[in-house]
Amino acid sequence: MKPSCQSHHLITLFIFLAVAHIALVEAEDEFYSYRVQRDNNGGRWPLFDCPQCMDNKEPNFTNSTAVGSHQVQKDIDIIVTYTDTSGAIRIRTVKSKDLSPSWVWTNPITDSQGKEDNSKSLDQPGSRVDGSNSVNEQADNEQPQKPPVLVHPAKLRRRALRQERRDRRTAELIQVSQKMEAQMEEAAIERAKTFDTSVKGKYGIWRKEYESPNSDSTVKLMHDQIIMAKAYASIAKAKNETGIYESLMIHSKRSQQAIEKATFDSDLEPSAVDRAKEMGHILSLAKDQFYDCIVMARKLRVMLQSTEINVEEVKKKSASLTQLAAKTVPRPLHCLPLVLMTDYYLLSDEKKKFPESRNLEDPSLYHYAIFSDNVLATSVVVNSTVLHAKEPEKHVFHIVTDKLNFAAMKMWFLVNPPAGSTIQVQNVDDFTWLNSSYCPVLRQLESSRMKEYYFKAHQTSTLTAGSDNLKYRNPKYLSMLNHLRFYLPEVYPKLDKILFLDDDIVVQKDLTPLWNVDLQGMVNGAVETCKESFHRFDKYLNFSNPKISGNFNPNACGWAFGMNMFDLKEWKKRDITGIYHGWQNMNEERTLWKLGTLPPGLITFYNLTHPLERSWHVLGLGYDPALNITEIDNAAVVHYNGNYKPWLDLAIGKYRSYWSRYVKFDNPYLQLCNINSFMLS
Repeated sequence: MKPSCQSHHLITLFIFLAVAHIALVEAEDEFYSYRVQRDNNGGRWPLFDCPQCMDNKEPNFTNSTAVGSHQVQKDIDIIVTYTDTSGAIRIRTVKSKDLSPSWVWTNPITDSQGKEDNSKSLDQPGSRVDGSNSVNEQADNEQPQKPPVLVHPAKLRRRALRQERRDRRTAELIQVSQKMEAQMEEAAIERAKTFDTSVKGKYGIWRKEYESPNSDSTVKLMHDQIIMAKAYASIAKAKNETGIYESLMIHSKRSQQAIEKATFDSDLEPSAVDRAKEMGHILSLAKDQFYDCIVMARKLRVMLQSTEINVEEVKKKSASLTQLAAKTVPRPLHCLPLVLMTDYYLLSDEKKKFPESRNLEDPSLYHYAIFSDNVLATSVVVNSTVLHAKEPEKHVFHIVTDKLNFAAMKMWFLVNPPAGSTIQVQNVDDFTWLNSSYCPVLRQLESSRMKEYYFKAHQTSTLTAGSDNLKYRNPKYLSMLNHLRFYLPEVYPKLDKILFLDDDIVVQKDLTPLWNVDLQGMVNGAVETCKESFHRFDKYLNFSNPKISGNFNPNACGWAFGMNMFDLKEWKKRDITGIYHGWQNMNEERTLWKLGTLPPGLITFYNLTHPLERSWHVLGLGYDPALNITEIDNAAVVHYNGNYKPWLDLAIGKYRSYWSRYVKFDNPYLQLCNINSFMLS
């Protein structure tokens, strides 16, 4: 039985060796096919999984194999261990030349330390090749190099595709970023082109290098500190904490003195920063001791309500004082008509008359109507118009004033006649046909109710109590000069067209082309003033009254008196004055509109007004400080409508020069009354 058992073991060993030999041959064939592919690719070795393997030279499989960093000869004996069918361990010797070059040699000395590495070894199921006997003695002193691991070509292609996708996506993102940057730059350039540089103001730019030297951050901080100090002081006083209460009030007073009237940080004294630091310290102490969210919110709400009430009171007082200042004549302007009137009555009767002229009734000339009691303002209107006229001799000025200023107005133009033009000065009281039986407004002004409305407003207990209708208690509404514009055909019966001008306008271009404008059968030519929802009919008329709502459109566009071309022929044909009288009679109780001339003008010339180009007439210089300077410079007429007239201290400084340049400051009368460029600058 023993021979048969030994034969059985030999057969098993031969089968194992045959299987191992077949596997080695297949691996060798795979390596050599891969090597041929490498040679066809220009001798480049494929990528390795480890960066330190990149510099490895091509291994020489023909002469020797490598174990770590040492050369191993092919005739080395390799010990092969295996287990037979009975479970016993057997050992046999194999020559290295019988192995395929694709096998990777491992060093058991180093591999025992890095056993978890995923390098390919000769360990096969049921067998192990140990090359420890072939290692040179230098391995004890040198660190073995990690053998390279080949990467499958399919994996390399996937890596290349992923890298290609990353590069493509990166390029797309860079292109999109560059495109967006270019669009933003173009948008910024377009926005800069439309930016209105005429409006001067302070603009906050986030870049630190553009930080405004007039920053107001410290001023705002100190104002906020004062508010918080008052709140904490109130809480401290309620809790009988007199020490911190007095400290808060003292620091609050010091901060208020440091600020004074400062608007920007540059206006502050150097000690203001120290005051802010001191206030911050005391506020920190107060916060630690008294801060309670609900209590603080309630206290700040009370302070806000109190401040709002104070603001409303200040607004009412400001409106009252502004109206008062607008109606008050400055002393130099009050002096001028007195001096002129005195000299006028010293003249002989012959010198009091203007030269006879046929131009006053010649319809082929350019006629202007100016109704005013302000000598200096009227002179500016005439001077600016004549200065820009191409043919001054064809321009005729019809001036109507009241009895009080008639002598002064006439004396001024007798001494200072417009160069080449014709002038006429009339007294409105000489129009005998303008009486209460014919004019409803004059009858209303003479009524006791109207007198009570006007002259008992001062009997209110406070300054602001009667300020609701203060605007309409303007003395100009008591003067027929303001309503004379509705009687132009009666005043100038022989004229076909006339240009009406207010005394608070300045002419900057030749107005002759206005007489050639085709009004298309309309009576009034004017510039419309509506922008979006502003200055439409519902702003001036009472549309809760059926007489108004049944006849007019609340969204109809308004226009302005100040520069109006009137066709007097069409006026007479449509009986405009009769329409005006009818609506004035219906408004005797002032329920359709409040006092003034614009509301009845909108009603009277409803659907009878031809809109002129906006550049003919620019309004707002008497109340709006943010007008476009370019529009003002290009306008034919600029209008100081509003309370801030150019001859008053209330005037908006940057607009005053458009008016004062036409004042003759070297005139003896102006010098006598101390009206100089310093007063109007």
